[in-house]
Amino acid sequence: MEKIFKIYRFDPASGKEPFFQEYRLDTVPTDKILDCLNRIRWEQDPGLAFRMSCGHGVCGSDGVKINGVCGLSCQRLVRDYPEKTITIEPLPNFNVVKDLVVDLERFFENHRKVKPYLIPEAPPPEKERLQTPEERKKFEEAIRCILCGSCTAACPITAENEDYLGPAALLRAFRYLFDSRDGADEERKKMLDGKDGAWGCKVHRKCTEVCPKEIPVTKSITHIKMKIMGKMD
Repeated sequence: MEKIFKIYRFDPASGKEPFFQEYRLDTVPTDKILDCLNRIRWEQDPGLAFRMSCGHGVCGSDGVKINGVCGLSCQRLVRDYPEKTITIEPLPNFNVVKDLVVDLERFFENHRKVKPYLIPEAPPPEKERLQTPEERKKFEEAIRCILCGSCTAACPITAENEDYLGPAALLRAFRYLFDSRDGADEERKKMLDGKDGAWGCKVHRKCTEVCPKEIPVTKSITHIKMKIMGKMD
């Protein structure tokens, strides 16, 4: 079936305003949107810029907005879009570097702010730091996060408040806040207790809706709030 791909184009170096360019492509229902982008670049327009790496939903590098919904182009198939035209845009809430490529520096800076590593209280044991299956289960879903940026791009609060940590950073903070091996509970709660932290979330649930790994991001942020209030261990 022939599909029309309406793709956002923007090159800051050109001095021109952003515009949409259409490409026609013969597709089959099982084609990945990423496959289609690659074919457009190989066969029609070698200047089209977008990110990709593994192509299998592991690296998180190919996040874009497809027909108004953020996600990974390698996970979405042509059959997911019955419309004749498929519109592809860069992730919102980020500055565009070129075409579908966005600047993720602030995204990763927020990630660094939450200290995404264990801060143990006790000195290193002779072997590993032990943890029961029940203790690990508390943050097991959060480990699936691949930092693709889809949740932050879809978040209405991120669009309003540039100082808001964003759902991806908060999810990573949740992962360590609920890790039994970490000893920095008070430091982490203080860091997250504010309008630019956990309380900035207004439970729109857009982050959870678009997460390609089906992580309950909103629920995790709610648990951070409960932990700050002393209502959850």
